[in-house]
Amino acid sequence: MWEESSRYPDPAVQVLDPRFNQYRLPLASVERLYTGCRWSEGPVWFGDGRYVLWSDIPNNRILKWEEETGAVSVFRKPSNNANGNTRDRQGRLVTCEHDARRVTRTEYDGSITVLADRYQGKRLNSPNDVVVASDGAVWFTDPVFGILGYYEGHKDTSETPPAVYRIDPHSGEVQCMADDIEGPNGLAFSPDEKILYVVASRANPRKILAYDWNGASLSNGRVCIDAGPGTPDGFRLDIDGNLWCGWGMGDPALDGVRVFTPQGEAIGHIALPERCANLCFGGRYRNRLFMAASHGLYSLYVNTQGVAGG
Repeated sequence: MWEESSRYPDPAVQVLDPRFNQYRLPLASVERLYTGCRWSEGPVWFGDGRYVLWSDIPNNRILKWEEETGAVSVFRKPSNNANGNTRDRQGRLVTCEHDARRVTRTEYDGSITVLADRYQGKRLNSPNDVVVASDGAVWFTDPVFGILGYYEGHKDTSETPPAVYRIDPHSGEVQCMADDIEGPNGLAFSPDEKILYVVASRANPRKILAYDWNGASLSNGRVCIDAGPGTPDGFRLDIDGNLWCGWGMGDPALDGVRVFTPQGEAIGHIALPERCANLCFGGRYRNRLFMAASHGLYSLYVNTQGVAGG
């Protein structure tokens, strides 16, 4: 049975390299905010309402945790087996839906707009994770995970290769940016948006790839992080360009969040009792890390800030 540490500093916040010390708060500990999910994913912070939304994919729902009271409620059910979530630059929820094989936007009045469900007339596979760039473009990954069975979607036929897509903010055109990544999963931009990072979750071992983005195309694809026995899934970046990556599966000692420099060097680890799938930065100053991990939602205050809009 997991228990919150009663001592400071929390031994769950592990320094792998002295460079991580500047990001670690000695008087902050890992907190479990909720447990009771089948597979937690896609957390996103809403500062204007002081709450986190996150997906519980097999239970076909999006949950809501409120900062003021700690109350958890169902935000949306059914959710079409929603996975990744983020906000656009106008503050609206953008969601990847496995079962409906689409990316949607929730408008201010609660209505839902379909942003993408096809590419060149063919159905998408099962959109997985999503980010919105500062120009308003919506970037998402589209592996086949949600159409392989009936646990996180429904079994169906793939019509397009797994790929990374961009939705043009002006025309709404769905553009294929890369279709040679093995199981494209989590994705995020560097703080200056000149580098796009993407998890290759079906590579063996898993890798986090980096691509240069010049405003028109991706180039110079390379391995930034070789995960070895680790299993990166979703991740976000802080303002210094460090990658805070959901980690785990296999060896329990790997479960949690692994922190890497922009050069791909592991400097820190946040140990959790279960594998972390995805995370986001939130709180008033974007210095609270919210971690969706298997059955639950966890948080930790850190001495940095997440990239705005990430």
